[in-house]
Amino acid sequence: MKERLESVKDRIRQVADKCGRNPETVRLVAVSKTMSADKVREAIDGGAAIFGENYIQEAREKIEALSSYPVSWHFIGHLQTNKAKYVVKLFDLIHSVDTLKLARELNKQAGKINKIQEILIQVNIGEEASKSGASVKELKKLTEDISQLENLAVRGLMIIPPFYNEPEKVRPFFSTLRELRDEIRKEAIPNVAMDELSMGMTGDFETAIEEGATLVRIGTAIFGERK
Repeated sequence: MKERLESVKDRIRQVADKCGRNPETVRLVAVSKTMSADKVREAIDGGAAIFGENYIQEAREKIEALSSYPVSWHFIGHLQTNKAKYVVKLFDLIHSVDTLKLARELNKQAGKINKIQEILIQVNIGEEASKSGASVKELKKLTEDISQLENLAVRGLMIIPPFYNEPEKVRPFFSTLRELRDEIRKEAIPNVAMDELSMGMTGDFETAIEEGATLVRIGTAIFGERK
C-alpha cells in the first residue's frame, strides 16, 4: 500500500512539475469505497490524508472506527436529498451537489448543527443520462442560487466524464470544466470561491492535472481492483 501511494504521489509531482504547477496545489483523494477500515488504516499509515466515500452507511462505520486519525473525509457519490442530514455530520467536503433542491436540504441540515458545509457543484458536461450533474446551461444560475444559502460554501466544480480508455479523449471535458470555473470566478459571486476542480481518476489523473485539477480521486492505483 505504501509503495502504491508513493508511486501515485510521485506521478502527481512529476506531471505538476512538467506543466509548471506547484505539486502542493494538487491533493490526492484516496477513493476508499468498499474498502475495510483496516485497509483505510493501512493507507493512512502509508501517507494518505483524504478519503473519498460513496455510500453513507459504509462511510459512517469507517469514520467512527477511524475517528482518532486526523484525516479528511469527502463524499464523492450520488447524493439523495433524504441522506443530507447524515452527510453534513460526516463529511468535510461534498463533491456531488447537482440540484438546488439538494443544496437547500444540505443548507437546512447544516444549519441545524451550526456548520458551514463546503461543497462542489457536479457538472454533467457529457450530458450522459446515466450520470448526475448540472448541465452547462444551468450551471451559472445554480451557482448563484446556491450562493444565497448561508450554511453552504461553494468551493469549486466536479466532473465524472464519459469513460474512455484513452486519457486524451477525456481531456476536452477537463478543459471545459476549467473554463467554466474561470467564467464563474470572473463573476465574483459572493460566497463562491471556485478554488477546486475535482477531476481525474486512476486512468486519466495526469491529464486532469495538466488541465488544472486540484483534487484527483484515485482508488484502483492505491487499493487495487475492487471485487
